[in-house]
Amino acid sequence: MQQEKVDVLVIGAGPSGSVASAYLHKQGLKVKVVEKSKFPRFVIGESLIPRCMDNFEAVGLLDCLKAMKFEVKGGARFMNNKGVVCNFDFSKKHGNGWDWTWQVPRADFDKALTDELQSWGVDIAFEQEVTAVDFSEDGTSVTTIKDIDGNESTVHAKYIVDSSGFGRVLPRLLDLEKPSEIPKHSSIFTHLEDIKRPEGEEGTIITFDVIDTDTWLWVIPFSNGSTSIGYVGKTEYLESFEGTNTEKLQQMMKLSSYYFDRFDGVDYTFEPRMIKNIAKSVKQLCGKGYVLTGNSAEFLESVFSSGVTFAVESAHLASQLITKELKGEKVDWQTEYTDYMIEGVNVFSTYVKEWYTGNLQTIFFHSTENPVIKEQICAVLAGYVWDKTNPFVKKHSRLVKTVAHIADMEMEAKDNS
Repeated sequence: MQQEKVDVLVIGAGPSGSVASAYLHKQGLKVKVVEKSKFPRFVIGESLIPRCMDNFEAVGLLDCLKAMKFEVKGGARFMNNKGVVCNFDFSKKHGNGWDWTWQVPRADFDKALTDELQSWGVDIAFEQEVTAVDFSEDGTSVTTIKDIDGNESTVHAKYIVDSSGFGRVLPRLLDLEKPSEIPKHSSIFTHLEDIKRPEGEEGTIITFDVIDTDTWLWVIPFSNGSTSIGYVGKTEYLESFEGTNTEKLQQMMKLSSYYFDRFDGVDYTFEPRMIKNIAKSVKQLCGKGYVLTGNSAEFLESVFSSGVTFAVESAHLASQLITKELKGEKVDWQTEYTDYMIEGVNVFSTYVKEWYTGNLQTIFFHSTENPVIKEQICAVLAGYVWDKTNPFVKKHSRLVKTVAHIADMEMEAKDNS
């Protein structure tokens, strides 16, 4: 059996694995990336938020992405079935930071990252599946890998970064899975050639069309002329539609009075796919000799597009801490990694939960906008969830409820006047 020794084994070549391996490679460490799929491959997570740009820039991966000319995302639009629209403009947010990002077909996006890394000399092994991992007391590991032909090999590593996303390799192998506190929702989605796309901003803006408190449609236009569409709703509700996934999604599209005509009669690029109970969680984010990053650790929900940002934020931080540790410096993983990441996750979790309680939707669709509050919420939606100068970050657990309650009282007073 072939054996290989590396400093760090990275499982998964998506944005999280790419950012981790980019940083580690630039620090002079020997890195091997193992990826189960063959790129390009389809994956969801196509709407980014500005905070992720900081991390791509920090590890030298921004220019290769700019060269792809993806659709620029300068904000997001939320609309409800009463015709009320709430637009967020990332250039009008609290604090500093990027005021734009991209809407991306992930097949092209992820391939651009791995192509760039391979041009640097990073070893990426595609169509290689991790089947077992054994850790020694000192944290070093031996990982068994199987290729597409069934041949096995082993990789000896000083550290493992699990960036396997929804594959969740180490959570499965090490029994780290735990139920998420986010309500159980599922999604059904596809791509289509957007042949009826309107001219100008209307044809390019990402939109969340809210059908009811628990159900909403995403529309994500890409620069290549295709568009991603998908519904998120309670699992039992999505399962209540009959027929094939194509028939289910076609029935659901009738729920959107705004988008039905635009997409009616347009063939789907592929049979719609369904992911059930999409929120995920784990018992711990790291252990001796390994760290979980991105969706292999926590995945909240797709409503605010936080997935890629948490993926690259955690990957960049983890790779910095691994480098310090391998150079003999002391690292407090609980404080420097787990506490930091959970802090951001908790902020976003509040917003996801309050979306489904209806409180956040009350604020978004309130008839009288407060520009200061809107700027502060906009910064959260842009991914700057560690900025405690923002009251909607620092006091997230109660401020959303409070503002929603005030909005409700104002509406009640207006109705009674």
